[in-house]
Amino acid sequence: MTKNSAAVAEQHQELVSISDGIATVEIAPAAGGALASYRWRQNGSVVDWLRPTDQAAINSRDAGAMACFPLVPYSNRIRDGRFAFSGRTVELPTSSDDPHHEHGHGWCRPWTVVRHEAGIAVLRYRHLADSWPWSYEAEQAISLIDGRLVVAISLRNLSDSPMPAGFGLHPYFPSTPWTHVQARVSGMWETDAEILPTRHVLPPAGANPTTGFDVSETDFDTVFTGWARRVRIAWPEHGRQLDIEAEAPLDFLVLYTPPGEPFFCAEPVSNITDAFNRRGDAGIDTGCIVLAPGQMRSASVRFTPSQAI
Repeated sequence: MTKNSAAVAEQHQELVSISDGIATVEIAPAAGGALASYRWRQNGSVVDWLRPTDQAAINSRDAGAMACFPLVPYSNRIRDGRFAFSGRTVELPTSSDDPHHEHGHGWCRPWTVVRHEAGIAVLRYRHLADSWPWSYEAEQAISLIDGRLVVAISLRNLSDSPMPAGFGLHPYFPSTPWTHVQARVSGMWETDAEILPTRHVLPPAGANPTTGFDVSETDFDTVFTGWARRVRIAWPEHGRQLDIEAEAPLDFLVLYTPPGEPFFCAEPVSNITDAFNRRGDAGIDTGCIVLAPGQMRSASVRFTPSQAI
């Protein structure tokens, strides 16, 4: 085998593929259990329903540059990586690049493939207590049915004391000049300069997800509340749309629409940003889950594409 062919073989080993004859999903277990792509191939054309991953991100195992990654054991940021729970102060490692220990551990660690068949792959991540003083296990069951993608994610407390928790998915979608998003919500969290929540308010009248908005005209990095657990994304110039449906307890929606970027995010999650530090605040639903020893919580997210014939 030549050096080039060996490199190609190594790259392919980075990915696990599943297919149902309509759709194909590539998964990168070593890159935080992330999805590298979700695409249809029909009549000689390719449709990427999630932002496809380039080879550089696959080679570097960069989950944050992939199509979708899991959020465990919580979503979003913990202020200064520090919180108190049940009489214990937890201090997580931070850095100038990650001052608030964002998105937990799962997206930064390799996952193990425990099942792989034509249309389904099951991945598992086991965390041993460290600066996060609880052991836990997370699992993703990723399947394709008639072109529809289903990701079932679960989180189990393996420690002998209650564990604060949250989970969700962080998918990236292609953004075009006419991309439109609609999702019924009732409120949102305003944030400070570090994207940490300050005040719960009504959604903006000019860009309310309930009535819908164009991604190109917004600048969100926002947690929305009162979410009905459904999102519709439309690419009208291509005659395509994608319906996303999540299960409880994924009751919050994070929308991230960075101006000028060819992507945006619509993230079904179980908790607000900095939930562990806000859980004692009166009148606030943080979504913080407390898992008893051995307890598990799970939810599925379904991605259903359609396009004009």
